[in-house]
Amino acid sequence: MTDPQIALLMLGLFIVVIMLGFPIAFTLMAMGIGFGYYAYFDAERMKHLFDNRIFDLFVNQTYSVISNDVLTAIPLFLFMGYIVERANIVDKLFETLSIVARRVPGSMAVAALVTCALFATAPGILGAVVTLMRPFALPAMLKQNYDTRFASGVICAGGTLGILIPPSIMLIVYAAASGVSIVRLYAGALLPGFLLAGMYLVYIVVRAMLQPNLAPKSPEPEQPIPAAQVAWMLLTSFFPLAILILSVLGAILFGLATPSEAAAIGALGGLVLALAYRGLTWTRLQESVYLTVRTTAMVCWLFVGSWTFSSVFSYLGGEEVVKEFVTHLDLTPLQFLLLAQLIIFLLGWPLEWSEIIIIFVPIFLPLLPLFNVDPLFFGILIALNLQTSFLTPPMAMSAYYLKGIAPPQVRLTQIFSGSLPYVFMVFITMAILYVFPQVVYTLPQLFYGR
Repeated sequence: MTDPQIALLMLGLFIVVIMLGFPIAFTLMAMGIGFGYYAYFDAERMKHLFDNRIFDLFVNQTYSVISNDVLTAIPLFLFMGYIVERANIVDKLFETLSIVARRVPGSMAVAALVTCALFATAPGILGAVVTLMRPFALPAMLKQNYDTRFASGVICAGGTLGILIPPSIMLIVYAAASGVSIVRLYAGALLPGFLLAGMYLVYIVVRAMLQPNLAPKSPEPEQPIPAAQVAWMLLTSFFPLAILILSVLGAILFGLATPSEAAAIGALGGLVLALAYRGLTWTRLQESVYLTVRTTAMVCWLFVGSWTFSSVFSYLGGEEVVKEFVTHLDLTPLQFLLLAQLIIFLLGWPLEWSEIIIIFVPIFLPLLPLFNVDPLFFGILIALNLQTSFLTPPMAMSAYYLKGIAPPQVRLTQIFSGSLPYVFMVFITMAILYVFPQVVYTLPQLFYGR
């Protein structure tokens, strides 16, 4: 077999192995070292069994990941999200927003979506966001006779917005994998994120107006709630978290701090917020640190394995084979984007977003110049596309998160059905971005030039 054929065998064998359920990070490392030993084997210069350049490559890749300035923001943002999650603020926020929006059709659904979106950008740990909404948001809507499909779909869709809206962990990982500036990615993701969230809100309100039986109006309180009390509720529930997120994001976008520095301030702010709400205990702090370390280790080892695997794959000529194959298809830029996004959409069923970004997206990156596709624009499309992997049956993880903690009468098929309209809105948003790419480029060009 030729080296390019070995490279394709390596890729095919990897896909088979991960489908069998083996740990992906360690599979990547094992296959990278195994095939790399063959690729770099030199019998004449070999003095002993471990005298092979693949081991030097593996050590260098590990060091590169550990010393990557972009990746240092991940544990800090994760810690900020986990500690805010434990601040006992989400129930107060939902109650406040329900009161503020009570005259809006589908007021509870609107409040649930805004609450999910705010916590998903804290930054969101998606399963935790959906789980957090179960004890009060879903029962409150069901008690108000909301349609089960309508209520569950809102929570599932809102909980995924943290993939796109900064400060997004996914965008940090994409920046590290692609070399695109994380600051420009954050600026480029803001308007598409607000556009998608706005479409969700419009859908909720319009559908509640057209079908009032799906979302009955909330009853008026026996005694009107004074405006001063509502303002105090907003001041003590909505504004603290909103100010924390806006401060972190603003410091990054306006160049006042690097993403890592802003993430450190955000982590400190999360601790202060948890203290202020009396939600910080030694046990919760331990849980937050443990979850942060576990998730960070997963991402870092995925990077180590992926970069080792891709280096060997490229050395054997696999990258050139893929490039030549796609070139011979004679695709237009639109056809290439559709094909790439379709593949990522399908990968979103069996794989997590982190695995898709770290392992498979680098396969597409060398092809972008051939089709004159900006990696920044490509990254925003991927962030939008990955929303669907959490919402599309049969592997809609948001639906499974919600079903795991939902009341027994809520069926999985109802959650699937309620989530599907939001999948179509994601596709519509992707189409809008292709037709009007300035939605992505306006803020990066305004802040940082072309």
